[in-house]
Amino acid sequence: MITLKSRQEIDLMRRAGKITAAARALAGKMVTPGVTTHEIDQAVYHFIKSQGATPSFLHYQGYPASVCISVNDEIIHGIPGKRVLHEGDIVSIDVGAYKDGFHGDCAATFPCGKISPEAQRLIDVTRQSFFEGLKFAREGYRVPDLSLAIQKYVEENGFSVVREYVGHGVGRQMHEAPEVPNYVAGHERPRFLRGMTVAVEPMVNAGGAGIKVMPDGWTVKTADGKWSAHYENTILITDGDPEILTDPEI
Repeated sequence: MITLKSRQEIDLMRRAGKITAAARALAGKMVTPGVTTHEIDQAVYHFIKSQGATPSFLHYQGYPASVCISVNDEIIHGIPGKRVLHEGDIVSIDVGAYKDGFHGDCAATFPCGKISPEAQRLIDVTRQSFFEGLKFAREGYRVPDLSLAIQKYVEENGFSVVREYVGHGVGRQMHEAPEVPNYVAGHERPRFLRGMTVAVEPMVNAGGAGIKVMPDGWTVKTADGKWSAHYENTILITDGDPEILTDPEI
């Protein structure tokens, strides 16, 4: 069931969103050659706790870390560890924070040092596809209108949209109704209503849309080994333009 948030609940979501966005920014600044993904995870954990919040992902369905850190051909759910980042990598940071009963959720892909023009284009198209979809995140439109805008922009730029993982409602639970796919298929067609809060998160592959899940049960890679990028914000449907509850400039 889709839950519409009250004014008080929206204020609480703004607070959670602000912390989440700041955690994403912190992690992004740490994406430099020689840093381990574990070091990024620990820094984000301590930051979120310092804000009186809790990392949404830590222990969620058994996930062992505070941040999902996915490198190069990893699409999502990469587990932080001993991996050292290298010049030319692209690093997707997905983070959530839980504060006063509500979650924020956001992600972005960051360059590690100097990256190739092709990798930068993948990052740029992925980010812009979010904003193409955002044009339809308003009353009077339905979720598939947003989904089509993302899919069309990605595919016109020669990339592929991941099918198996989608955006979602967010609020008291990290994953709520409705699902927000990044492509159009036989999904339900819920209408955007004032007070809805959803996480819109294109996951874009440089090659085909196929995926494979690693033996750890979490890390998802591209099936063809080509690179992938991710961009996400939590947004609020209003009576006018949508409000991004996580910083849109990151």
